[in-house]
Amino acid sequence: MKKTFYTELAYLIGIIALAFSAAMMVKADFGLSMVVAPAYLFHLKISQYLSFFSFGMAEYCFQAVLLISLIIIGRKFKRAYIFSLITAVIYGLTLDGFIALLSLISFDAIALRIVFFVLGLVLCSFSVALLFETYIPPEAYEVFVKETAERTGAKISTVKTLYDCASCALAVLLSFIFFGFGVFKGVGFGTVICALINGTIIGKFSSIFHRFFVFKDKFTLREFFDR
Repeated sequence: MKKTFYTELAYLIGIIALAFSAAMMVKADFGLSMVVAPAYLFHLKISQYLSFFSFGMAEYCFQAVLLISLIIIGRKFKRAYIFSLITAVIYGLTLDGFIALLSLISFDAIALRIVFFVLGLVLCSFSVALLFETYIPPEAYEVFVKETAERTGAKISTVKTLYDCASCALAVLLSFIFFGFGVFKGVGFGTVICALINGTIIGKFSSIFHRFFVFKDKFTLREFFDR
């Protein structure tokens, strides 16, 4: 018999795990997840002039732009978009907290960096798979992928992979524009690996979740967020 997994808990775990995974990949320094890499590059560039502009701040500013684009493309505004931005702010603050915490750990060993990268990659896929199960608006990245999949009828894992590849290309372009042609900051072989396999791993986690759990709402708030 499958066990009940409340969607609200999936949201909470997903946000915390996603922020921690991004902080781990920053620490590993093999290249960030392609989804957050563009925001990270804006952070690196703008923080040269505004030292207070953190990675977390760059994240929710970038996601605000993405949500505005989604409204323009879809020609429709949803209440959920506001709460998606709130989620982005919560995520950004949590991300900055984890980055500060991990900055206390000092290591140069390649083996430890690899461990951090692999764990960060797996944790990222795990958290995104959880966020796809909740009615509470996730970050703009997941909202964009989820709504695109629903409109086109394509699998979420397929749309996610395409979106990841596009984000990877954007990150490389921004790195060249901000820091010079041939200079890779925030992107690396780890970014390419994420772009190629992240969507597939998310699909695997989703299958595992549904094999053992039934996702149900604890509170009657779904209609409120769907408007």
